[in-house]
Amino acid sequence: MLRSLMRGQALLQHSRRGIPQVWIVAAQHRWASSLPMNTVVLFVPQQEAWVVERMGRFHNILDPGLNFLIPIVDRIRYVQSLKEIVIDIPEQSAVSLDNVTLNIDGVLYLRIMDPYKASYGVEDPEYAVTQLAQTTMRSELGKLSLDSVFREREVLNMNMVTQINQAADTWGIRCLRYEIKDIHVPPKVKEAMQMQVEAERKKRATVLESEGAREAEINIAEGKKQSRILASEATKAETINQAAGEANAIIVQAKAKAQSINMLSEVLSQQCGSQAASLSVAEQYVSAFSNLAKQSNTILLPANTGDVTSMVSQAMGIYSALTKPEAMKEKLTMDAAYPNKSQLVSGNQIFHSET
Repeated sequence: MLRSLMRGQALLQHSRRGIPQVWIVAAQHRWASSLPMNTVVLFVPQQEAWVVERMGRFHNILDPGLNFLIPIVDRIRYVQSLKEIVIDIPEQSAVSLDNVTLNIDGVLYLRIMDPYKASYGVEDPEYAVTQLAQTTMRSELGKLSLDSVFREREVLNMNMVTQINQAADTWGIRCLRYEIKDIHVPPKVKEAMQMQVEAERKKRATVLESEGAREAEINIAEGKKQSRILASEATKAETINQAAGEANAIIVQAKAKAQSINMLSEVLSQQCGSQAASLSVAEQYVSAFSNLAKQSNTILLPANTGDVTSMVSQAMGIYSALTKPEAMKEKLTMDAAYPNKSQLVSGNQIFHSET
């Protein structure tokens, strides 16, 4: 009996050689110092599970509240906390997919779902989960590149939780979440990453500057286009208005000229009209003679420039020659209207026809 006990202690010490001494002390403090004694009447706190062994074999799990045990025969072997447990995962080195060595640590949140499996399925649940988290983190980091580790941090945490739950299901432990605390990269890689970030920022600044210049050129061209369109429309409207004004002016001038011609013809048909016409021609001749050599140095003068009377007679002769066809036409009209008595008016003379 004593020999088997000593052999069991040796095996236990051999299995814990790879465990850090701090974790061993913490685990012994948690599992050994919290074991209550069998006082027949026991009160189990809330959110705790007490595993009872009877004569060295598993008997039952005490529920929170009042419980009774048999002295000497029953023994409280394990006390499991059903609360959420937070475990710090120590910093470890891992190699990414692009052969970059990373130092990473994290925090693991877990809860014991089955006290029986947590007590008899593994020797030290916390140590087992910690080692599982470290190995899983190394394997997951080996699947991702350095840029993906920083970009897909949430995906990495979810994969960690999934992998840990698949392995820890037989231990009665459920991993709720895993969070990466810090990721440390080598100094040279950090400098390269900073240079890459600076280059990316310069690239973005150049692209934004070029896009701004392009937008400015487009806006300037669009403004010039709109200004030219508006200027052409204004010129068009001005030309149309000017043409309309000139047309109206021509119409008004033509009407005024027609009215003046009618009035002139009425005056000339009256008595002494030819004399008035002669006076008007003489005045225009004198006015034109006074404006000679003002616009050009080349002048054509008639032989009798100073003879105003001959110039007036010549103008009146031209006028008489132009008015004869009209007089003949009026005579024919009067003869057709009055075959027995007609009057022929030509200039200032009146001829009466005999009946």
